This record gives sequence, C-alpha cells and structure tokens, in this order.
Amino acid sequence: MSSGTIDIDEFENADDDEFEERNDTERIVLFLDENDDRAWKAATIADQLELDTDAVSAILSRLKERGLVRHKRPYWAITDNEDRLRAAYRLHQHHQTADEQYGEEHLEELKTDEMEEVQ
Repeated sequence: MSSGTIDIDEFENADDDEFEERNDTERIVLFLDENDDRAWKAATIADQLELDTDAVSAILSRLKERGLVRHKRPYWAITDNEDRLRAAYRLHQHHQTADEQYGEEHLEELKTDEMEEVQ
C-alpha cells in the first residue's frame, strides 16, 4: 500500500476498515494476535512491521504492564487471557469514539470503571 495503489481484486475482497491507518501499538497487538502460535523477539516484530526496534520494545513493555502480552526474555507473545484482550479492545473502541465525539481534551471526564480496570 505504500505505493499509493493496490490491485483491484485486493480492494474488492477487503473488509471496509482493512486499509484504515493503525497506530504502532495497534499494529503490534494485531500482529501478535494474528500470530498467536509463536513468540517473537522485539527486533523481529520491528522488522516484520517496519518499525524502530526501540519503539517496539517500549510499546511491548507498556502492553506487558497492562497484561496484554507475555514476556520471557527475549521473546514476546500475545496474552492468553482472551477476556483481558477483549476488554482492552472495547476500551480502545470507546476511547476512539469519545475522541471523535468530544476531542482528546475532554476524555479525562469520560473515564469509566472498566477503563480504569484495563489500564
């Protein structure tokens, strides 16, 4: 997609939101979730996603603090706690919706108990 063009068959067969830009954290979680049968080194994840290794390491550390990834040095894997992962996804969706409706500056006022629990 970086060329600004894709094959029309790829376009026709894609989901409505498949080409939506994702931030680095979303990309890492999706990558690990889609490859949940393996554990990965941060540098390998960075190579696969064309990201900076230090940035990937920092993101993985934050995800570990939230219980969304597992870590056994030097490998990382998605959490095996599907409920936690679903709750984080719901939180993310609520956050995006609130940001779109109210703007980032008002998000603090909208926090819920579920948000606090996942964070």
